[in-house]
This record gives sequence, structure tokens and C-alpha cells, in this order.
Amino acid sequence: MPRIVALSGSLSRPSRTRALVHAIADALAQGHSPRNVQVDLIDIAEIAPALAAVTGFDNIPDVVRDAQELLARADVIVLGSPVYKGSYSGLFKHFIDLLDPAWLRGKVAVLAATGGSDRHALVLEHQWRPLASFLELHTVPAGVFVRDSEFENYQLGADRTASHERIALATAQARTLLGWQTQPAAEAPIALAA
Repeated sequence: MPRIVALSGSLSRPSRTRALVHAIADALAQGHSPRNVQVDLIDIAEIAPALAAVTGFDNIPDVVRDAQELLARADVIVLGSPVYKGSYSGLFKHFIDLLDPAWLRGKVAVLAATGGSDRHALVLEHQWRPLASFLELHTVPAGVFVRDSEFENYQLGADRTASHERIALATAQARTLLGWQTQPAAEAPIALAA
């Protein structure tokens, strides 16, 4: 059974980033019967208190270890964070720093970010890709950056055609890398879930 795991690096609830990575994970799952695909979400906001207290590899709480193991069992992962000061969130990075890099080696990844303005869009290339390269992930060429103003009530607006097309393109590229049946990007429907 294919396993899709989305990691949201936002510390807020509700969260635009959470909605974005969830939408990407849902789009990746399309084409599979709901009984034949596993989709999970790791929300840094939910594990933040335990994660923030971790100071070394020998004292990782169960909730953080469970999230790490979930990510390690994924076939494809969606990594997303809001942009803070030109990079991903600190606790997102802390979570990644606590992973054994070998756990993610060879997995397919879609990179995603949310931010206040288009000037943050290159963060996917200058911050996310070097991190993904260190982890030896196979990242799809199309990253997904969505401005905060494109969300309505913490959901990506249905009329945001360019962002929906970008999600469809990134997920089609991921399906190709995974050898899953692909849909043309322009025809791939996007399921938006909370």
C-alpha cells in the first residue's frame, strides 16, 4: 500500500501551510482507492511542546519518535513550512535535525512553502533543495509556493488557478518518479481538505 506523509512546519493552528501540504497529499492520493493508500499528516504545531524540549538524540519523546518513524515509512513525502526570515521554521528544522538522514534516503519528495509575498518563492530553491539533497531525497522539479493572500479561511481559494496547476504539476512529477499512474497536470483534479 502506498504511504504518503505530509509534514507541516507551521506552529499555528489553523495553518495555511497545513492546508497546503494536506491538499498536495490528497492530490498525490488521487488515482488510488482510499482503502489502497495511506495518507498521514505530521503537524509540528501538535508536537511542538515535546519537540522543543529535545536537546539530544538520547531523550526523544515518544510523540516525536512516532512522527519520525511515520516519515521513515513513507513512499513519498510532502515537506512544507511557512517562510520565516527567508527560511523554514526553526522547529521544522529541529525535527529534521533529529532524524537519521538514512531514513529518508531515496524517497520522493514534494517541497512546499507559504509566505507573505512572492519575494519568498525562491526559498524552495535556496533552502529546501539543499536540505533535501543532504537527506538524499528525490525532489520533484516543481516546488509549490503559495502566498498567504491566496487562502480563504485557511484553505487555498478555489479560484487560485495558477496554484492549483502548480500542485497538479508537482504531484504529476512525483507520480512519474514513483512509477504510479499519472494524469496530465491540466486534468488532475485537486481535492481540498481541512
